[in-house]
Amino acid sequence: MKKIYLHIVILYLGIFTAHAQVRSQPVRTDTSNYQSRKLKLEEVNIVSSYYNQNGNNSAVTGGIGTEKLSDIANTFDVQLSKYGKSKIKNTFLFEIGIDHYTSASSDKIDPSTISSASSADTRIYPSLNWTRLNEKTENSYGFTGSFSTEFDYNSVGGGFNLTRVSKDKNTQFDFKLQAFLDTWTVILPIELRTGPSKGHDNYTTSPRNSFSSSFSLSQVITDKLQALLIIEPSYQKGLLATKYQRNYFTDGSLRAENLPNKRYKLPIAVRLNYFLNDNFIIRSFYRYYSDDWGIKAHTAEIEVPIKLNSFFSISPFYRYSEQTGVKYFAAYGQHNINETYYTSDYDLSTLNSNFYGLGIHFSPPKGVFGLQRLNTLELRYGHYTRSTNLTSNVVSLNLKFK
Repeated sequence: MKKIYLHIVILYLGIFTAHAQVRSQPVRTDTSNYQSRKLKLEEVNIVSSYYNQNGNNSAVTGGIGTEKLSDIANTFDVQLSKYGKSKIKNTFLFEIGIDHYTSASSDKIDPSTISSASSADTRIYPSLNWTRLNEKTENSYGFTGSFSTEFDYNSVGGGFNLTRVSKDKNTQFDFKLQAFLDTWTVILPIELRTGPSKGHDNYTTSPRNSFSSSFSLSQVITDKLQALLIIEPSYQKGLLATKYQRNYFTDGSLRAENLPNKRYKLPIAVRLNYFLNDNFIIRSFYRYYSDDWGIKAHTAEIEVPIKLNSFFSISPFYRYSEQTGVKYFAAYGQHNINETYYTSDYDLSTLNSNFYGLGIHFSPPKGVFGLQRLNTLELRYGHYTRSTNLTSNVVSLNLKFK
């Protein structure tokens, strides 16, 4: 169920974007020599993570009940390159992800069963990106295709990316466009299903399309300070409510969640990286988010990588977020019967949260554990707390082979 992954994805983004540089430096090659035009293996990445959470505000049961959930996520990507004429580098990135989760709250969609189909699920999501880079100017463009499937939805995606770099290499502009065309299986709580059959053959489907763009400008301000500005407007249309989530009203009645079928989002973010000296980097991040459902959110984050020697570093990090909830939210049994739109999903409520942890980066010159091809090992742990009494933990392992 795609919605369940939203909270997990937010945590992953905090983990991996915080560790990235403001702009990635391209691999320098000796252009004076002949470049092989054979397909070359650049690197392989294996990322595994385990996530678990607990709380007592499940949207499936109307804003009360267990939110216990666990997720095991694995991604595997292979990056290949090939040089064409005029020293143009073509990079092909194939990635496949497999997530498996178990959710106690989803099992309450039909509590009369021993275990409903939604209590556990596996999501598979392959993607392929092709990028064409001019190594002399560092300008590039590329295209991405993706697919994702699980029990109650399928998604087909496509994207375009463009990078332009100034002549002095101090300024970089990036532009991205993405579209995801989803098909939801509409699953209602067991009490709200009609007809002779209340099983799978009673389900219908509904579309949901998402379109997003990203404009980013990075600038080397001094030899110690780099800045990045990001604007990411997006638009969704279709079934945006999660229909198996219950809503209880002041008169005791029950309905499935109902939300508008359109949504505009506008996140604006700034990142500053300050290279204090050879051993310390201060990475700071601020993000403002708003949408036409009424959410206003602020996120501030800081990470300080500490280089202990030439191949080993640790990175403590902390992130604080707060938001005002959507205008359609109310707690269990508090919705007015005259409301058109309603939700008791605490992800959409007024809240604040803290996320903190530590990363370990290990990249020895002779390879990890003496394995020359195993270039990097990165281990990260984070603990998340929210004012709605939801808590979670996530640990991730990244292995890079070159």
